[in-house]
Amino acid sequence: MGKIKTIEYFRVLPRWLFVKITDEHGNYGWGEATLEGHSQAVEGCLDAMIQRFVGYEADNIEHLWQTAHRHSFYRGGPVLMSALAGIDIALWDLLSRRLGLPLHVLLGGAVRNKIKVYSWIGGDRPRDVEAEAKERYAQGFRAVKMNATEDVDWLDSPKALETSVERCRIVKALGMDVGLDFHGRLHKPMAKQLAKALEPHRPLFIEEPLLSEHYEGIKQLSGLTTIPIALGERLYSRWDVKRFLNDTSIDIVQPDISHCGGISEIRRIATMAEAYDVALAPHCPLGPIALAACMQVAMCTPNFTIQEMGLTIHYNTEGGGEYDIKNYIQDKGVWDVREG
Repeated sequence: MGKIKTIEYFRVLPRWLFVKITDEHGNYGWGEATLEGHSQAVEGCLDAMIQRFVGYEADNIEHLWQTAHRHSFYRGGPVLMSALAGIDIALWDLLSRRLGLPLHVLLGGAVRNKIKVYSWIGGDRPRDVEAEAKERYAQGFRAVKMNATEDVDWLDSPKALETSVERCRIVKALGMDVGLDFHGRLHKPMAKQLAKALEPHRPLFIEEPLLSEHYEGIKQLSGLTTIPIALGERLYSRWDVKRFLNDTSIDIVQPDISHCGGISEIRRIATMAEAYDVALAPHCPLGPIALAACMQVAMCTPNFTIQEMGLTIHYNTEGGGEYDIKNYIQDKGVWDVREG
């Protein structure tokens, strides 16, 4: 046991926010509180949490989590939950390091000895998907994800969707599975058409076919397609997720460990989802700490299905940047992928 002595945060390239917690005995752990485009807001929230939680017992992770969440008049949302996630992940890492045990052992032990992963191709406005898919295959991936469309009008010509279907066909022809991320860019008239057009090509899933606030539209769409529906990166707690589970409108839940309150909450979301026969596929186009935390959760979660990896993702390399998930780790081979 040891009380929290310091909580620090570090904004690092390309767009990540790392959190370090040290206890009074010098034990430390690292977390990640990245909120893409809004990390400075998270920093402000962390400043308030630092004042509150220095002096708390570092081992009492659940007590700190519940205090942060329940003893505040305003709860949830991306900023508060990302700040809490950074602290939660760091505390679990500190405990794991102090005890000399892998985190998944502390969470109940392994249920698998390998983890399926996928990576991105095509960039924000999808292009060159065949060449990039071949590159990913050579790197060891057997599944990829890409944006489904560029910008599409609320009601557009059906021709606007033809290139989306063709890109899916091209990648599938290479022997790879592919998820299509609608990114909430489409409105219901076009999302219904695109889901129908993609069905013969059997994508792995369609992600955020509509924005999560359109839960009634997602429920309707789920009854119109056989393609698995995935979403969750813009859901920040089990209370946000439960509507979609009760509606039976999704097949895969994709909470982001750095947005949903960390390891503690993503585990609770996974357990809830399992009771509804819904798989877990954590969202993670972020840094190496978030990805490492996801991997530990994947090892011990029965309904885990596949993990997103931000290896050379376009968000990290746009603007000539050279930073990637391998930059801040010593053993760069830890992110090598073999046969999917």
